[in-house]
Amino acid sequence: MTSATSQTRDDTERLRALIADARVVLWDFDGPICRLFAGHSAEGVASDLVEWLEGRGLRGLLTERERQSLDPHAVLRAVDRRQRGSDLVAELEERLTKEELKAAPLAMPTAYADPLIRTWTAVGSRLAITTNNSPRVVREYLTSRGLLACFAPHIYGRTQDLHHLKPHPHCLNRALHALGAAPSAALMIGDTPSDLEAARKAGVPFLGYARNKAKETELRDAGATDVVDSLETVLKAVRRQA
Repeated sequence: MTSATSQTRDDTERLRALIADARVVLWDFDGPICRLFAGHSAEGVASDLVEWLEGRGLRGLLTERERQSLDPHAVLRAVDRRQRGSDLVAELEERLTKEELKAAPLAMPTAYADPLIRTWTAVGSRLAITTNNSPRVVREYLTSRGLLACFAPHIYGRTQDLHHLKPHPHCLNRALHALGAAPSAALMIGDTPSDLEAARKAGVPFLGYARNKAKETELRDAGATDVVDSLETVLKAVRRQA
C-alpha cells in the first residue's frame, strides 16, 4: 500500500516535471485565472438566453433539458448544432459576449493566479489563453489586472465557429502554431473535463485546477492524473525551478 507521504512526494515530483518541461503554458480563463461569473450569475445568463429565444418563438430549438441548462455555453452550442452559421447564432453569441463583459468587472481573481502568471513570465515561459469565453472579455479582465502584457497577443477564445469550442482542440492548436511550440513542450491549466479532453486531442500535458472537491472529483473521473486545489502549489514549484 502506498503511504500518504509517498503519494504526496510522487505528486510533487510529477508537478515539478510538468513545469520543467513546459516552455509554453496554455491557460483556460474562467476558473484558473478568475471566476468570471462570481458576481453576475452564469445560471441567470443561461436563463436570459433561453427567454430571449422563447420571446422570438424559437422555444422548439431547445430540448427541455437544454432549456433547464445552467451553462450559457450549453445553450449556445445547442442552437449552433441546429442553426450553424446562421444570423441567429451570431446574435446569440454576441448577446453572451455582452453578458460576459458585464461580468468581467465583478469577476473574482483566482487565488495566486496573478503572481503565478507574472512569475512564469519573468522566468521566460510564454503564456497564452485558450478559452471558450470571448477574447474581448479576456482582454478587458487582464487589462484591469495589469496582466495583458503577459499574454498578448496570444489570446485564443470563442469565435462564431462554435463547433470549435473546447473540447475541440482548435484554440490550443492555434496557440501552439502561433507560438511555434511542440505540444510536448507545452502545459495546459484547466478546470473542466472539456479542457482535459481538448489538451489530450492536442497532445498537450494537462494540469487540473480544482477549487473544490466536486471539481476535483469531476476532473479525476474524466481521467486527470495531476490536479491541484491551489495555484500556490504551482507558484512554489515555479519559484523553486527559477
